[in-house]
Amino acid sequence: MNTRLLSVLGGLLLGAAVAAGCWMLASGAPGVSEDMAPLGSLAPRGSLALPVPPVPPRVAAGQDYEKCLDLLENDPTGATAFSLGWSAGGEGAAHCLALSKIALGQPAEGAALLEAMAGRSIAPPAVRAMLFGQAGQAWVMADDNDRAYAAMTRAVGLLGDDVELLIERAGIAGSLERHDDAIADLDQVLARDPTRTDAMTQRAATLRKLNRLDAADGEIARALALDADYPEALLERGILRQRKGDTEGARADWDRVIELDPDSPAADLAEQNLALLDAGPDNGPEPARKP
Repeated sequence: MNTRLLSVLGGLLLGAAVAAGCWMLASGAPGVSEDMAPLGSLAPRGSLALPVPPVPPRVAAGQDYEKCLDLLENDPTGATAFSLGWSAGGEGAAHCLALSKIALGQPAEGAALLEAMAGRSIAPPAVRAMLFGQAGQAWVMADDNDRAYAAMTRAVGLLGDDVELLIERAGIAGSLERHDDAIADLDQVLARDPTRTDAMTQRAATLRKLNRLDAADGEIARALALDADYPEALLERGILRQRKGDTEGARADWDRVIELDPDSPAADLAEQNLALLDAGPDNGPEPARKP
């Protein structure tokens, strides 16, 4: 399994897991954006990653639960069989089964299992929010962003002050062209933590999609003032510069992205954008659109 697909919820929904404290159910109780013309930027966080991190947030405790989770990366079929045969597994078995379906390339089935589990669980709100968040990311993988947004909204409703959930929902809103909703979520994030350069960068990209280029410039300047070498912000500033006809400035930003983190998704997109610049305006692609 691609290791890139194993990273997202370890950080993305860690806030929900931490908020849950040590509670356990021991008893069982930035791809190319679709409207980036002609150059690409990072897709919303989570859209490229499987919601099965190396150390998933726990909903249960015990050796069997840990064994099932350990199987997910290298033997998801074994994880499915183990969870189905674990008769006393309760929510631990249900969680592992749902994650195994996602790991096996059945994200819609896994998402539905996670939503059902979160809906019936007696766990504290933070744990249920984590489950709805995982379901939302699985729906993104299944190309059902409407259901992804609904699941993430249920997560936010349970844990409304979690900035990671708000950032994730903003990314899904953007994919649905609900840009005002995305900005509203990002505004909440930045009101709670004005140092979040990732939220500033995502907000700048959203403003650009609304053709509010001056406002987007201001937002990306804020991000780079906090971290001058933040690759995603440099990628976005390059896009803004290209949109305004500053191809040399765009080239400098994208070269810097590649220099800073050559193996990252941001660098991949910077290389694509540089290739499009070299091809010239008559050879670049038409703006990509969502099907």
